[in-house]
Amino acid sequence: MIYSRNAFGTVPDLSTVCVEHLDGEPLSYMTAAAADRLKALAEMAVVIPTTTRTIEQFNRIQLPGAPWRYAVTTNGGNILDNGQPDAEWRAALDRDVRATSASLAEISAELHSRTDDSFVLKYRVADELFCYLVVDLAALPADFLAEWDAWCRPRGWSASQQGRKIYTMPNAVCKSRTVAEVRRRLENSGDLDSSARLLAAGDGALDAEMLRAAHAAIRPRHGELEELAWTHPNLTVTAASGIRAGEEILDWFTNAFE
Repeated sequence: MIYSRNAFGTVPDLSTVCVEHLDGEPLSYMTAAAADRLKALAEMAVVIPTTTRTIEQFNRIQLPGAPWRYAVTTNGGNILDNGQPDAEWRAALDRDVRATSASLAEISAELHSRTDDSFVLKYRVADELFCYLVVDLAALPADFLAEWDAWCRPRGWSASQQGRKIYTMPNAVCKSRTVAEVRRRLENSGDLDSSARLLAAGDGALDAEMLRAAHAAIRPRHGELEELAWTHPNLTVTAASGIRAGEEILDWFTNAFE
């Protein structure tokens, strides 16, 4: 839904709204039309912002339609309930991660042994749940991702690439599981009818399970899933790519409620 300048794609001059700043500098944008459509969508439907971003990174974004009753961050690792992290959810998830996968310390040590400054620009740990690299794509060894993912799989982790970032994620941390929990809470509180359809959008491999779990889903014609030619019977793919795809996705959501 939000795009850096480099991710706009080939578009003529268009009206945009900056929705994220970093260190005082503008970072991410929506088209003005998309911003208006998201605000309108939030008035007619239950919208659950769901992201791989950490809590801190998510809180930098000023999405139209806020405040949000619930949001899902850290690839499903955290639920924000009226903006506050749900400690019970996180504690339960941490127990599942410990029971089903190698530790973050073990994964990080092995990752460091396989990487160096020739292609890694940054190494980051996200909310003490998973880690990711920011890489120089031109210098990235062609077989690095496949070999790293193959090493991770028997240890309950997986690796995937989204642009310049390579994520290493424990299997227990996934968006679909957390979205299902938020839906359960909304149904129990009476804020959502049990017959309501779940609609989802995403563009990366870490979104695929969430898209599969939805009644209907949409992805843009760009990003990791586009490169993988990923599809599913419930999936729509936008005609547009780049920042214009955000408008098309929001139109698709809105039309589903009309």
